[in-house]
Parts: sequence; C-alpha cells; structure tokens
Amino acid sequence: MKRIAIQGFEGSFHDITAHRYFSGEQLQVVCCATFEEVFQQMKADPTMIGLTAIENTIAGSLLHNYELLRNSGMTIVGEYKTHISHCFCCLPEQNIADIHEVHSHPVALMQCREYLSQHPSVKLVEDEDTAGSAKWIAENELKNVAAICHVDAAKMYGMQILDESIEDNKHNYTRFLVLSDPRKADMLRPINQTDKASLVFSLPHEEGSLSQVLSILSFYKMQLTKIQSLPIIGCEWQYLFYVDVTYDDLIRYRQAIDAITPLTKELTILGEYKAV
Repeated sequence: MKRIAIQGFEGSFHDITAHRYFSGEQLQVVCCATFEEVFQQMKADPTMIGLTAIENTIAGSLLHNYELLRNSGMTIVGEYKTHISHCFCCLPEQNIADIHEVHSHPVALMQCREYLSQHPSVKLVEDEDTAGSAKWIAENELKNVAAICHVDAAKMYGMQILDESIEDNKHNYTRFLVLSDPRKADMLRPINQTDKASLVFSLPHEEGSLSQVLSILSFYKMQLTKIQSLPIIGCEWQYLFYVDVTYDDLIRYRQAIDAITPLTKELTILGEYKAV
C-alpha cells in the first residue's frame, strides 16, 4: 500500500488526482491542511509520497509551491493533468431558490464567476478547500447553504447536485506533481523510461546569460515546455529560473545538462519523469 500526502480533504482535486495517477493500487491518503504540511509529512516519513498542484491553465503557476519543492530536497517522479470541473451542490430536498450563500475555495469561486453572476442574491464565502466545503455543510446539516466542488466530492458527502459543469472555461486543467524522497525515486519511476526533466538554476548577472543556456538546450534537441522566473530574495534583480524540458534520448539530455552546468549557478535537477 502506498501512503500519499495531499493538500485538502477526501474528494478534493488532489485526492481525485492521486487515485487516478495510482489507478488500481491501494492508497492511504494523508490529508493535509496546507502545502507546507505535505512536505513536512514527507520529511518525517521518507516512504511517504507527495502530490502537489504546480500550475493551472487559467490561474497560472503556483509560485509558492516551486519554492517549497526547491527547499524540500524532494524529487519529482511523475505528473498528471486533471480537468477541473465544478458542480453546485447542497443538502437534499432543496433547490437553488433556497440557497442564501455558497462556500468554496476562492479559486473555484473565481472560476465559476459567470454562473454565480446569475444568482446575485447568493453570498460568496471563501473556504480553504472545495471538498472541505461540501464536507462541512453535510456534517453540520446546514440548510440554505451550497458548496462548489467536484461531482465526486458532492456524491461522497451525500450532497444533492443542483448544477454540473458550472465553470466558466471548459478547458480548465491543473498540472500536479508526484513527489518522492530521492532515495525512493527509482521504485516509482525507472530512469530509463523518463522523457521530461524539471530544472532550477540562477545565472551570472551578465548580458546574454539566459540566451546562451537556451541555445545549448536547443542544440541538444531539448524541447523547452515551460520557463518560470522568481526573484531571489535579498539579491536585487537576480532570479531563479525554473525550466521544464522534454527529451527522447537520455544520453543527449545528460550531455545537455553537462554543457549548461558551467554557465549556471546552483543548478538543481528537481526531477526526471514521464511526461503526460
């Protein structure tokens, strides 16, 4: 049985993603209140797997999670992209006219803005988790209160679904990273089956330093799928660059890493894994 730490409650998008990624396997999901707690659980137990959202096609990158990952020493062993779809749910035997307020995570409320604008009298209340909102309403038997969450979460907590697919954008996906202690990584992904890597590095404060690195990656046929810069705290106008590359030749990829290393500062491979 695999133990996996997630942010959120059972029925959350992290929980749904964990079961999809490890489909057919027995899981013990450890629900955490914060992303910081996910990494604390992994540090306390090297056998613990972690799952964390890293970017969304609408909201963009979760910048804080990049920092948590870099500082944790954990490694990426996989990724999964989950379609984000929301429903409007409440206790049984109610209808939309009965609803006075709706609870959900602030991002979920934002993603359903158009739907909610059709019900201007309903008060919007921000909560820590989509599934947690449904759980709280169900456990406290709160009438006239709705939640926005995934359909699976609504069913899990015995809620009545009033409307489905209420998100404004139907092409809404979140990319999740599967994380492991580096000493356990090979048990979760054979290195010879990888075709994607996530890197982080800083650069000398010199003209053309980034373009040199990108040119070398291009020369070695590395496809750049993402680049994200974050300021280095305490070093004005200096940045960390988080880069994702894909490759079809492991040896060529390693040659590319050897070639860019002298041009960078503090280059770290955050993970090598299978792209999806």
